[in-house]
Amino acid sequence: MAVAEAERHLAELKGFCESLPNQSLLISTLSIQEAKDSSEIENIITTHDELFAGHEEGSASGAVKEVRHYVEALSVGFDAVRESGLIRLKTLLDVQARIEPGKPGLRKLPGTVLKNPATGRIVYEPPQSAAEVESLMGNLVDFLHSEDDLNPILRMAIAHHQFESIHPFYDGNGRTGRILNLLILQREGLLDLPVLYLSRYITTTKGEYYRLLQEAREKGLWKEWCLYMVRGVSLTARSEIALVKSLRDLMHETKEVIRKRLEKIYSQDLLNNLFRHPYTKIEFVEKDLGVSRVTAAKYLELLVAEGILRKEKRGKSNYYINEPLYNLLSNVSL
Repeated sequence: MAVAEAERHLAELKGFCESLPNQSLLISTLSIQEAKDSSEIENIITTHDELFAGHEEGSASGAVKEVRHYVEALSVGFDAVRESGLIRLKTLLDVQARIEPGKPGLRKLPGTVLKNPATGRIVYEPPQSAAEVESLMGNLVDFLHSEDDLNPILRMAIAHHQFESIHPFYDGNGRTGRILNLLILQREGLLDLPVLYLSRYITTTKGEYYRLLQEAREKGLWKEWCLYMVRGVSLTARSEIALVKSLRDLMHETKEVIRKRLEKIYSQDLLNNLFRHPYTKIEFVEKDLGVSRVTAAKYLELLVAEGILRKEKRGKSNYYINEPLYNLLSNVSL
């Protein structure tokens, strides 16, 4: 059965992540990938190169800033559910406010419609009145916490569809809805870390995603919609397991190389820095290791000399690139 298979893959991913010694590093590294893919669905296009190099707020492009907002929103939602065990309306409002800081809150005014971007034809009109939007969101929150026998993955599929159909915000509905998927699995105990990122699956099947959303609304084809989402959980969980294993192995290999060639500068903090920042800088090493700027620069230049990092100058900044990590994150597939 498709649902049982998805649960099995989720359990394997959860167990593997629990065995890792540095889970916070895993979250910070993989959340960038999810943010990029989720934003791409909304035609917010950026590259890994821009993301990893766009640390300075003033120099970051608009797309990079949008992706950064998504990373923050993911963290806000995950922390809220972890602390309370609940997915409150406030949780979703806080998530959306991070994604779209200029347009926060539930819709108050009528006039929102969803159009085919190619033809301009209206394909769906969500609830219009503010009272109805608020009431439907209350019903959705109740559904998320229902004490019944509904499978958690099916609950996620139905809740995601309902959220997108309510379309409660002026902007950020798609990205908030994809974070909601993760929060549901977290609350249901299927994942302890936010590392199952369905956005890559939705990006690669975008036409099917929107078609099945609409067919469930118009024709009641809920089975097809739910199977699509269940299949996405299975494929994504398997992909994430492979990615996390590769990340673990690469980190171990890098650790052994540094300890062998540059034993005097090796530390776990240095290794963590190289995997938290695929494009690291002197300032990052200085902060993460608590060393002087001179010492941080010395460490990075030694890593470049040994071929462990590649140095690249952009404008006034020098970046030190962990190319194997960059290549791993840039070539993820389902």
